[in-house]
Amino acid sequence: MDTERQPEPSQGNPGRQGNVKQVRVVLSPDANAVYLRLESETESKASSSLVRAIDEKIEIIKTNFHYGQPISKCLIPAEYRVRYGSTNVFHVKLPLFWRMLYSLEDGEGGIVVIVFILDILDHPTYDKKFGYKRR
Repeated sequence: MDTERQPEPSQGNPGRQGNVKQVRVVLSPDANAVYLRLESETESKASSSLVRAIDEKIEIIKTNFHYGQPISKCLIPAEYRVRYGSTNVFHVKLPLFWRMLYSLEDGEGGIVVIVFILDILDHPTYDKKFGYKRR
């Protein structure tokens, strides 16, 4: 899944487009695999709900790429740093206690922001990946 939003004129000053950037959303292979698996489970209401929520959150992120909650740099798993070179990670809450993790990158001379979706995972996997323990 690779989507792109074209820049729109700014609301306040119709002739000024200086601060508007293109936003491109790219899914990692892991996130894409989870998305496709959820999408293929057509009989499951839970999967359908998650796919709809993921699509809605992606649309929100296209208009406001700082929508998610930032994760402290010291808590970013080494897997994301090594595998994708991510130095900033945000998380978005999904239904059924699932999480979507994404990172922001500059692309094409700073006029494009790439939203790289790192992972879509359930809460127990999220807790394990970030080293959280149950009480």
